[in-house]
Amino acid sequence: MTMQRDPENSEVNALATFASLDDAHILEIGSGDGRLTWRYAQRARRVTAIDPDRIRLTAALEARPVSLRNKVTFINAQAEKLPFTARTFDGVLLAWSL
Repeated sequence: MTMQRDPENSEVNALATFASLDDAHILEIGSGDGRLTWRYAQRARRVTAIDPDRIRLTAALEARPVSLRNKVTFINAQAEKLPFTARTFDGVLLAWSL
């Protein structure tokens, strides 16, 4: 049996008070294995998640729910060298990445 962290969804609710997630294209910096990504992605229009660790990105791709395959994209990249043009995203999330 797997224990779910934060069953009350406090983390995602807190994020939503600071960032508009609904129907937004979100850039998540430091997505790791997608633990947080899966919890808010259904609210967003689209999610682009980056992480410099290829092993963690592989784990995220393997764990990506079927319902989010067309909505969440993972890219191996660093926050210091973002491979995107200006105004690509509606918002940016950086949680537990520092």
